[in-house]
Amino acid sequence: MKQTISKVSKLVVPSKMVEKSKKEISELAFALVKNETGGFSEVMGLEFGGSFAKGTWLSKDADIDIFIRFKNSTSEEKFEKISKKIGFEALKKYSPYVRYSEHPYVEAKIKDTKINVVPFYDVKPGEWKSAADRSSFHTKFMGKSLTPKMRNEVRILKTFLKSNEIYGAEIAQQGFSGYVSEILILHFGSFENVIKSISELKENQVIGDTKNEFETPIAIIDPVDNARNLAAAISNENLGKFVLTARAFREKPRLEFFKGKKFKISKKHWENLLVLKFNFKPRSPDIIWGQIKRTTSSLSTQLESVGFKVLRSKSYTDQQKEAYLFFLLDSTTIPQIYAKKGPEFFREGDSKSFISKNFKNTELMWIENNKKIISLEKRRHTKAVKFLKEFLKNNLQTGVPKGLQSDFRDGFRVSVGNKNLSKSIKEVASELISTDGTLFYFN
Repeated sequence: MKQTISKVSKLVVPSKMVEKSKKEISELAFALVKNETGGFSEVMGLEFGGSFAKGTWLSKDADIDIFIRFKNSTSEEKFEKISKKIGFEALKKYSPYVRYSEHPYVEAKIKDTKINVVPFYDVKPGEWKSAADRSSFHTKFMGKSLTPKMRNEVRILKTFLKSNEIYGAEIAQQGFSGYVSEILILHFGSFENVIKSISELKENQVIGDTKNEFETPIAIIDPVDNARNLAAAISNENLGKFVLTARAFREKPRLEFFKGKKFKISKKHWENLLVLKFNFKPRSPDIIWGQIKRTTSSLSTQLESVGFKVLRSKSYTDQQKEAYLFFLLDSTTIPQIYAKKGPEFFREGDSKSFISKNFKNTELMWIENNKKIISLEKRRHTKAVKFLKEFLKNNLQTGVPKGLQSDFRDGFRVSVGNKNLSKSIKEVASELISTDGTLFYFN
């Protein structure tokens, strides 16, 4: 393992030339932002944050985060308005746009490097007014806690996570953030130790110190705020992928783990794939991702409630105007009749209620050997396409977040398979009917 890690280390540490270029961009962006802060008494100063400030950035993917420190007394309205004005004026030559976390922030690109202008309040630890308030403390904490060797170990871990598509805490990804990567290296000491520890991860394990209890499968504690569980933003799927990939790397370490995984595209199950496509009015990527993920979950529940078995589901958007929801079903057509299970006959009140409620519409009713009363019912819908079209036409308020309802009223398309999909959308959809590349490491 050490030999493989050594080879990777030489690849992930930025060259002097890249460091120089990034430093020049950061100084330019910082100066531009600073020039726009002078007229606002609410602003106390600027500082770098994120991986660039902590020296854990990757040469091919390094954002530069510039944080604007606001007085604690600043109203939320001014906090947002002033920070956006500063960001847009400072970066006006670089086509700035708004992104959203808890609060809006301004983003732009200078020579393919993302510049994020983020507001935060000047507060004491534990007195957070916005999610970004912790960032300054994160930067200071990691600045004094990570050794130069550890910073490069973080880079190796980030590359490992990115190559296996489980990196990034944004809602579209729900993976492991850069800060979580730093915490894991700090807690376990090295990339090798992270791999060994994650491969042996136990359910309900807590990484870090806290007195709080959490309901997530594991907890990763923010050392700056020990009431905060960073694992809450990580999906169970991505957690599972990390555990399995770590086990596979531990057993057979090789460079393949750092080169991007491949998945085997299945050609067998397109006829089981239900596709919902719609267009939406422009909005922040963070907002549309949240909306389509909630819609996917809600519609999965609705499909299940009428008898369709949803095996897997997935959301996708181009973040400009198109969104797709994919549902892999065990079958897009189901039998017209089904057995509705009632209570045991010993439960007098429940059995009487079940019989009275269902007797009028039942096809057949009987008592099974397990003592339960069974009613044979006829389904209203047997085809998934027809059900979903009718449901979305008549029940938007039940199955779709309010922010998307007007987009659905403008039109949507429901289909089965890949006939109406472009090549790029087929590639996205095919992940849902393919074996995850993580599992091929064990072959």
